[in-house]
Amino acid sequence: MAEFDAIDALLAGAGQEVRLPPAQERRRLREGLSLSRAQLAQALGVGASTVGGWEAGRDPSGDVREKYGYFLEGARTKLDAVAAAAAPADAPGPAADSLAEEDQASDTDNGDADTGVLAEPRPCVLCGQPARHQVEGFPQHLDPAECGTAAPVPAQPEKPAPRPASRQPARAGEPGRAASGVKVVPVGRRVQAASDTPDLIGSAVAAALAEHAGDVEAATAALIKRAIPDAMALLDHTRKGGRYDVVAHPWLPDILRKQSARGADQVWEARPKWSRPELPAGEHEITALDINGAYLSALKTHLPIGQLEHSTGDHHDRRRAGLHLITPPVWDHGAYLPDPIGNRDEPGPLWVTEPTLRLLLRVSGPKYGLCDPPEIHESWTSGATEGLLEKFRIVLKDARDRAIAEGDEVTLEYVKAMYSKFVSTLGESNYNRELYRTDWMHLVRSQAFANLWWKAHRAYDEGLMVVRAMGTDELHVAGDWHAVFPEGRGVTEVKVKDVYTVGTDQDPALQRPESPS
Repeated sequence: MAEFDAIDALLAGAGQEVRLPPAQERRRLREGLSLSRAQLAQALGVGASTVGGWEAGRDPSGDVREKYGYFLEGARTKLDAVAAAAAPADAPGPAADSLAEEDQASDTDNGDADTGVLAEPRPCVLCGQPARHQVEGFPQHLDPAECGTAAPVPAQPEKPAPRPASRQPARAGEPGRAASGVKVVPVGRRVQAASDTPDLIGSAVAAALAEHAGDVEAATAALIKRAIPDAMALLDHTRKGGRYDVVAHPWLPDILRKQSARGADQVWEARPKWSRPELPAGEHEITALDINGAYLSALKTHLPIGQLEHSTGDHHDRRRAGLHLITPPVWDHGAYLPDPIGNRDEPGPLWVTEPTLRLLLRVSGPKYGLCDPPEIHESWTSGATEGLLEKFRIVLKDARDRAIAEGDEVTLEYVKAMYSKFVSTLGESNYNRELYRTDWMHLVRSQAFANLWWKAHRAYDEGLMVVRAMGTDELHVAGDWHAVFPEGRGVTEVKVKDVYTVGTDQDPALQRPESPS
């Protein structure tokens, strides 16, 4: 029976291949421990894209399969132990972490309750009498009958702020000039429904076409010319019944004042202008993606309501928004991801916006751990809300979607002009005298840049090679991008700008001319 000895030895030494959980479970276990793909890949001695492939359905083999299985089993045991210790005996098990993409809308920060109970009574912002509740961080009476302004004050139409004949900037040292307080209306006040808003966009388009006898080019040119006042009229309609009266012409701190007639102020918007320094060996097909409606999506951001107030200290209040002087952290991932702070050669502190700060705080947190937290030195902030322009944004988005679906290029160009010109004239512009909020202009732009950064991170996290990120809407990637981003013209979709091939003998930044964003 000696001829069977070799077979017996083979059977004795053979081991059963390590069984791995399904792909979705693998990702849930990793993210449940707040570990990035890069961290796990480093521990296993593989690339982050390899881990991404395993979480997409491919299976490892050999020794690395055994190590990966050991990690997954240990992760499951640890998560089960944490859940058992934290949950009541009759509570359901821990839910799987959401796999939703951290996108434009990206940085929502919805952790703050809309209404809360105060530990000690504070003066109501409406009547000045002690109140035990707060709404969006502002003390007030929830019951209008308890509020000192409810009974004796008859309802009167609010007077619109007069339009100044010419811009007269407030002088330094006059923080109270040309500013009004933040008004929080009682909770019981009726909020205007979307159906209550007249179709100002459709009416304007129909009138322009009628005025120009159906001439599409002439009607489009006329609509674009009146885009700014029409956008402000639309904003007024969508703000009816809103919770706040916005300070439209606040006093501006010096950091928001231009250093010269043609110069810039001191705020850094973190505009990306990044190209991957090196590519792996071989030729690569690169797709240049165009991000649709970048500024439209960026209207959903935390905006300060009132006049900016100064504070010092390394502390961030999520209920407020504005501008912050920070020392940014060192970014060690420039070989494959752009720096969230953008391209900045000078070291040291700089003034950044709320979206940039929230992006840095998020990527430095336990979920991502990509850098150290930024150090905050001082801030100019006000009570804030993320929904200040939300109805305005939704009306524009819906009109844009309908125009695309119906092939209505006149409405599409009109809507694009409305939101792009609205953002560009929020500062001290002679074209828009109704709203001087330079801080808003910087915040909306920075939110668009932050949204692009999150798209680049998502592409990397899903196993694509990120080659370039520029401005608000340009992202170059290699790999199956259709599996990551839906293609189309909607604001949640992307379009293809270009497809090109690059090798490894040149810097990718030298192989492609910079495209305008």
